[in-house]
Amino acid sequence: MPIYLLHRYQLEAAAKSVAGTSYTYALRGDGQVPLTPVPPQEQRRAITALLGALSPATLQLPEALLNIIPPRPAGFPRHRELFANHTAENFDALAPAEAAADLTFNVLLDPGRAARLVEQHARHADMPGLEELLARTLDATWRQPAGADYAGEIQRTVDAVALTRLCALAANPDATAQVKAVTMAELAALRDWLAASAPQAAAPAQQAHYAYGARLITQFFEHPKEFAPPRVPPPPPGQPIGRDF
Repeated sequence: MPIYLLHRYQLEAAAKSVAGTSYTYALRGDGQVPLTPVPPQEQRRAITALLGALSPATLQLPEALLNIIPPRPAGFPRHRELFANHTAENFDALAPAEAAADLTFNVLLDPGRAARLVEQHARHADMPGLEELLARTLDATWRQPAGADYAGEIQRTVDAVALTRLCALAANPDATAQVKAVTMAELAALRDWLAASAPQAAAPAQQAHYAYGARLITQFFEHPKEFAPPRVPPPPPGQPIGRDF
């Protein structure tokens, strides 16, 4: 687990560039610049890196490794330092990808970051806005083709986490009205695209995936208060690493 998620702190660091600002507590006359927004090209480079870390080629585990991970032996119960498990006793080959996707979307789709994206684009048109971030997120997830193999299942796992976090952003009480408006508009467009694309998908697994996504968004729109998004297990803990005293 620590090796697979070795990049988790780099994810958090890169995300700080998105709608980020370099600042210092300047004093009058000292010549320092109090606030300097991260340049737009650096913000877009960070978005590219964050979304690139979610590709199946990056997240899938080698077959040679999967073939030597047995179920946990008797007397060794599961604990918080392990990946979540959806496959009973067997090692879940998709759980690591689910954890990595959740770490990424938790920092990328934070309501405060989303509000800053709206604000910075309104003030400076060359800066990325929330619409751009969400469009690129969906281009890197749901709009990517996926087959019936292991890589395809990883892609669908990442898609599901992305949709859950987008619904959570749209429903977050701390999100601004415009953040909710933009997010819901992207969700509506995605629902229509999924409904149109489901019959054309080559793999039956992808057809079901598209249809499921469209139904989930429809349920969210029709019953927002009762809507319960699919549960995404929390990833194993990161910092601080140590023992409790």
